[in-house]
Amino acid sequence: MSNQPKEELDQWELALEEELKKLQQCQEDHGFEGCEPCKEILECKIRQEYVKAVYTSMNKGSGGGFEF
Repeated sequence: MSNQPKEELDQWELALEEELKKLQQCQEDHGFEGCEPCKEILECKIRQEYVKAVYTSMNKGSGGGFEF
């Protein structure tokens, strides 16, 4: 995910990488290249935790909205 060495990743980036590994493992276990073919996509706890980790890593745990 990130090009930074592991020791330079902050706690939110490390959490994001861990959730990404879980998501990718699930996709691999089911033979999918992404989540779209999965019938559980909207209720998937693994995917929900990954999305949560993405937002948390973007705002470094401070909560609130995002400006793009």
